[in-house]
Amino acid sequence: MNIKEEVKKLKTAAPFLAASTNEQRNKALTAIAAALRENADRIFEANRQDLDNAEKNGVAPAVKKRLKFDEHKLEDVTAGIEQLTSLADPIGRTMLSRELDSDLTLYRVTCPIGVIGVIFEARPDALVQISSLCIKSGNCAILKGGKETANTNRVLFGVIYDAAVKSGLPENILLQAEQHNEIDELLDCHEEVDLLIPRGSNKFVKYIMDNTKIPVMGHADGICHIYVNKAHDTEMALKVIIDAKTQYTAVCNAVETLLIDREIAEEFLPKLKAAADKANVELRGTKEVTDIIGGVTIDESEFIEYLDLKASVKLVSGVDEAIAHINKYGSHHTDCIITTDDAAAERFMQMVDSAGVYRNCSTRFADGFRYGFGAEVGVSTGKIHARGPVGLDGLVTYKYKLIGNGNIVADYAEKRRQFHHRDL
Repeated sequence: MNIKEEVKKLKTAAPFLAASTNEQRNKALTAIAAALRENADRIFEANRQDLDNAEKNGVAPAVKKRLKFDEHKLEDVTAGIEQLTSLADPIGRTMLSRELDSDLTLYRVTCPIGVIGVIFEARPDALVQISSLCIKSGNCAILKGGKETANTNRVLFGVIYDAAVKSGLPENILLQAEQHNEIDELLDCHEEVDLLIPRGSNKFVKYIMDNTKIPVMGHADGICHIYVNKAHDTEMALKVIIDAKTQYTAVCNAVETLLIDREIAEEFLPKLKAAADKANVELRGTKEVTDIIGGVTIDESEFIEYLDLKASVKLVSGVDEAIAHINKYGSHHTDCIITTDDAAAERFMQMVDSAGVYRNCSTRFADGFRYGFGAEVGVSTGKIHARGPVGLDGLVTYKYKLIGNGNIVADYAEKRRQFHHRDL
């Protein structure tokens, strides 16, 4: 497949998809959800092939967990699609309406970004979420999933594309790239592709950024923190930590580093160790931590994203040291404070420089579906355009529409007329 020629077709189709009505796009999404359910057996069979291949090829357990697409995942993605259909149209929303003069009116109106390329990890549910979000937001999408889910992705893409086109949307609004070399071809399509969203390791995201002229939005590692303040509810702290670590380990919003206030260490750490042991979580800590509860001793340079039943632990002297550690070693994804102290919570939430800053709740809430976005194309840890879970609002931009009556700039430059800039 010649990626550049195929992407040109998407560029041509993009204005037509952008001009479609919310009703048309919702009709397509409803058809997609129905088609996914109707083709469940085909999808599950393809997924079994991918899981068998993963087993034969010695794929890491964290990756294998992401590969699985079963009844539960099907229900999740179709629920996400149904939530999307219930959301307001993100296109054509007037953000500003200003009368520059009595017969000259300016509007700022939301519109799709255009053609978006999303390169994502070996997670079949991501393909469904990304394609449905792009359809709802009126964007054409190029989808490149991990090779470990090639069979599942191929079936899912075919089901989604056929349902979308049969429901009346334009052809060539979605494209699936399957070969690894097609990524480099895609990176060269700066005249046709408006945005790239890579999901994966720091190294991979940096490679994408360094090798394309296309704007890139993305995040790499998810090194999320929970800081247990000296003023805290122990039962709450343990419940939140265990959920954040074990509810689903192989995702970027699972907690990886625990910061414990030094004042409570002697009392709190043994309780944390007992809760972790019960949940089969291995705690690795600095020497100060392992002197109290034992285990593997590591330093801060070894505090990583595990995507496994492991967590790093460090002691800190108060909220300011916790903030400093998170801002230096974190990935600016999602970080939480467990505290009953309002002042400590306010300082933490103001000073931690992350896309999501929580108080007394699991980092696993950092998710587009849980935020009511329907789904997400990824989580952005950058600060330009979109931040945090990227849902519909992150997939639209805006244009200015100016409606006049033969108005010319010379009249204003030469003081024959004057602007009065009245917001409507």
